[in-house]
Amino acid sequence: MSSFPAGTGPTRVRGGEWRAVAWSFAYFFCVLSAYYVMRPVREQLSAAVGSTQLPWFFAATFVATLALTPVFAWLVSRWPRRIVVPVVYAFFIACLLAFVPLFTFEGLISPKSLGMLFFVWVSVFNLFVVSVFWSFMSDIWSDEQARRLYPVIALGGTVGAIAGPALTRVLVGSIGVAHLLVVSAVLLALAMLCVLVLGRWAREHGVHRHREEHEAAIGGGMFDGLKQVFATPFIRSMAILMLLGDAIGTIAYALVTDYSGTTFHDAVSRTRFAADIDLVTNTIQVVAQLTLTRWLLVRHGAAPVLAVRAVVGILACIGLALAVDPYAVVVGPLDLSVGPMHFALSGLPWVALMLVLTRSLAYGMDQPARESLFTLVPRGMRYKGKNAVDTAVWRAGDVVSALTVNGLRAVGATVGVFGWIGAAALAASGSLGWALARKLERASAAGDVY
Repeated sequence: MSSFPAGTGPTRVRGGEWRAVAWSFAYFFCVLSAYYVMRPVREQLSAAVGSTQLPWFFAATFVATLALTPVFAWLVSRWPRRIVVPVVYAFFIACLLAFVPLFTFEGLISPKSLGMLFFVWVSVFNLFVVSVFWSFMSDIWSDEQARRLYPVIALGGTVGAIAGPALTRVLVGSIGVAHLLVVSAVLLALAMLCVLVLGRWAREHGVHRHREEHEAAIGGGMFDGLKQVFATPFIRSMAILMLLGDAIGTIAYALVTDYSGTTFHDAVSRTRFAADIDLVTNTIQVVAQLTLTRWLLVRHGAAPVLAVRAVVGILACIGLALAVDPYAVVVGPLDLSVGPMHFALSGLPWVALMLVLTRSLAYGMDQPARESLFTLVPRGMRYKGKNAVDTAVWRAGDVVSALTVNGLRAVGATVGVFGWIGAAALAASGSLGWALARKLERASAAGDVY
């Protein structure tokens, strides 16, 4: 049975939406390509120190996001969307350019301090920039449009996530790490341009009945988002879903980090391996978004998308748990073409395969489904509660998950044990996501306001 209201068509983009969809696609492409140009550098820094140091990295990131989350809530409380979103991107562009001399001139800061600072900053960058993107999207599209268009828009981010590591592989040898940051800054500036164009389109053609309301400042206090995590059932459920997903991601990340550190013995090799992981992951993501996610989300809503993602992830975790040698290569080497570029990718062991499958479907299926649910709740939740979940809650989960991984290892937990833990977390996530999505969609169909 279709989840669309009566009278709405199925899957295609409609005439008046093409321009805004194209700009939204370009917006997300620029945001994620900017991030993925930098991420392989961050990943090789993690591999160099080993996963046992990840709790410190994550703790520093958590402190930074906890400090910035109320600042963001304060911004959206005082100023309208057309001011807040460009200000956020301008801040991160300035930070990117400030890193250039630190990478260019040795001696300005110690390598260890630079590694910690860069890891924290890139993590914060990803959380806030992507969270702002989806908040902006849920503010200009209706629920019906989100179901049709989010898979297409999310595909822009996925293409950017492929272009980013591809650019890193091609450019790092010729322009160096420092100038990669300039490339990221240019891409982020283009994203800001997309924001300005989409803001004008929303004022002229926005779907909301009261456009002035959606252009206005949200009001309230700077700690409203964090309060909603504890006081609002919907935001609390989304926070639990985030923590469960984060547990799976942290387990996979720690296992692959140690594999990379012990297998590859120089920064260039580790960076290329991280780029390989990103390329394979994001290619699978594209396929999922073009096929299964779009079809399920449009016709049946978010619940089955969340359930299918959980089932595939559970199978991947069980495969890792039952593997005789989790570090044995089971896929590859692979030949992958990305546009005009061709890459010979290294083989993937079981631990990397689990990471690739769970991460690709987390972004290719889980994220579009979860983001579509935010169109069914008030703006205060979309900008404040959502931002708190996507930043402070996520990074708190990183710290707890990384400490738990270290603690379990200290008492003798094997890779297989972590596979079973991941399967259990995915089962809980799928069940909760299914129930929450069905509840919200039934309420929306009945005309109830959350």
